[in-house]
Amino acid sequence: MDVIKPKKTVGDTGWFVQDRFGLFIHWGLYALPARHEWVKHQEEIPDEKYDVYFKYFDPDLYDPNLWAKAAYNAGMKYFVITTKHHEGFCLWDSKLTDYKAPNTPAKKDLLTPMVEAFRNYGFKVGFYHSLIDWHHPDFIIDSLHSMRNYPDRDKFNQKRDQKKYIEYLHGQVRELLTQFGKIDIMWFDFSYPSDPNRPKDWIGKGRKEWESERLLKIVRELQPYVILDDRLDLADIEGAWDIKTPEQYKPREWPKVDGTPVVWEACQTFSGSWGYHRDEYTWKSEEQLIQMLVDTVSKGGNLLLNVGPTGRGDIDHRALNRLEAFGKWMKYNNRSIYGCTQAPEELKAPQDCRFTYNPDTNRLYVHIFAWPFIHLHLDGLAGRVEYAQLLNDASEIKIGMDPWLVQQMGKKYENTLTLTLPVRKPDVTVPVIELFLK
Repeated sequence: MDVIKPKKTVGDTGWFVQDRFGLFIHWGLYALPARHEWVKHQEEIPDEKYDVYFKYFDPDLYDPNLWAKAAYNAGMKYFVITTKHHEGFCLWDSKLTDYKAPNTPAKKDLLTPMVEAFRNYGFKVGFYHSLIDWHHPDFIIDSLHSMRNYPDRDKFNQKRDQKKYIEYLHGQVRELLTQFGKIDIMWFDFSYPSDPNRPKDWIGKGRKEWESERLLKIVRELQPYVILDDRLDLADIEGAWDIKTPEQYKPREWPKVDGTPVVWEACQTFSGSWGYHRDEYTWKSEEQLIQMLVDTVSKGGNLLLNVGPTGRGDIDHRALNRLEAFGKWMKYNNRSIYGCTQAPEELKAPQDCRFTYNPDTNRLYVHIFAWPFIHLHLDGLAGRVEYAQLLNDASEIKIGMDPWLVQQMGKKYENTLTLTLPVRKPDVTVPVIELFLK
C-alpha cells in the first residue's frame, strides 16, 4: 500500500512525525490579569500601567518538574515554551534587556530549569519566540500594537528605530540558540505584512521588518537540525520553513503546498485562550480533545496542545484534568498515535470513524467516534485483515464478510469487511480497533 510521504525538510522532522503529540506553554506577565495573553493589546494598556504585573509577578509555586511529569503522563513527547510573547517579557536571563524574570519578584531565570526538567523526562525542546514586542522602545508602533490608537503615535514612531529592534530580536535568538544546548523546534510568531487591500493607514510587519532572511541564516547556522515553523513571511523561499502550523482549526485534509503534502502541526487550546484565563469557560471536553488528536494524526499531522500556567506558576486544575484524561487514554491506545500517519488513500474510514496507520508494523487503527450497533463495515478490506482486536484490552473482534450485505446491497460490497462488535461501547473515551493487515 502506498503511504503519503510529505515533502523533505531541512530541519530534522524524523522524530517529529513519530512523536505526534506535544505540549505548548504560554506563560508570561499576562497570567496575572488572567484575561487573555493579548490583554495588553485588547485593552490598550500603556506600559506604565502594565508594569504593575512586572512588579508583582511572583510564581512561588513554580515547579517545572511537575509540569514535565503531567505532560509525560499525558503521553506528550515534546514541548514548546513562550520564551517571549508579544508583551515583550522574557522568561530567561537575557543580557539584552531588563524586562525579564530575574528582575521580578521571581528573582531567577525561569526558562533554564524548565528545559532541564523536560529533558529529564525525555522531551524534545522547542522555543516559541515572538517577533512582535509591544514593550521595546524601538519597535515601530503598527496596527497591531497596544498603542495603535495613541493620539501621538506618529510622533512616538519618529523616535523609534526598527533597525535597533531587529538587532535586539536577532541577538535574543542567538542567546536562545547558544545557551540551552540542542534546540529541536524554533517557533516564531508572527508576520502580518502590509497589504494594499487593507486601509491605507493600516501598518503591518513582514520579512523586511524582521530581516527574516538574515534571521533564518542565523538559525540554520547555530542549530542546523532545528525545526522551523512557517511564520517568518518566507513562504516562497526553499528551506525557509519545515512545518505548516494551522492554528485553532482542524484542516479538512492533509495540508499541501503547491500540491505536495507537507509536515504539519495543529496548534490548539483547551479553551479559547492561550494564556491563563480565569473566567473563560469554553473548555473542550475530554472526548473532543482526544478526537482532535486522532483526527490530526489521521491526516498525517501533529497536535501541539496548549496550557497557560497561573501567575503562581501552577497548571490550572482544568488543564490538569484534561491532561490526566489523555494519560488514561494514551496508556492503552498510544500505539495508534505514535509512528502513525494517514492511512493509504484507497482506504476510506466509515462514518464517525478515523483511520490511522503505522507503515512500520502494517497495522491499521479504527478510531470509533460514535459506537455502532454490533456491525461495523470497512470497505476495501475484505481478505486483507489477518486479525482484529480492541486495543484497550486486546480482546478479539470477529471479522468476516456479511452475506446479507452483499445480497441486499449488491456486489460492490464484496470487498467489504465486517467487524462484529460488542453491543455496549467499551469504557474508553474513544475506542480503537487494531487491525493486523496481511
